[in-house]
Amino acid sequence: MAEVRKKVIEDKYNTKSIKTKTKTKKEEKVVKTVKKKEEKTTEKKGLFTKFRIFCHGVASEFHKVHWPSKKDMIKYSIATIVFVIFCGLFFYAIDIIFAFIKSRF
Repeated sequence: MAEVRKKVIEDKYNTKSIKTKTKTKKEEKVVKTVKKKEEKTTEKKGLFTKFRIFCHGVASEFHKVHWPSKKDMIKYSIATIVFVIFCGLFFYAIDIIFAFIKSRF
């Protein structure tokens, strides 16, 4: 088997030292954020605090809800009732047809 050798490229401008400096700064930021997260997760929270956080989350999600107007609600209700009636009649007709076929043969 032939041996594959990697070609070494000369670093004329010494970019390795530049790359390591930027990496270390980024790594320091990541390490700091990870430590902060670990500190937050290791703190024990009481039942009342957990309930308060839950209620705050529910309230914030409640404000994001788009409530339909009365006119839209009437349209949606009528469309739902018509769809349910249509599906009921469709399956009733299919049942009658299969019952008729079964009684014939």
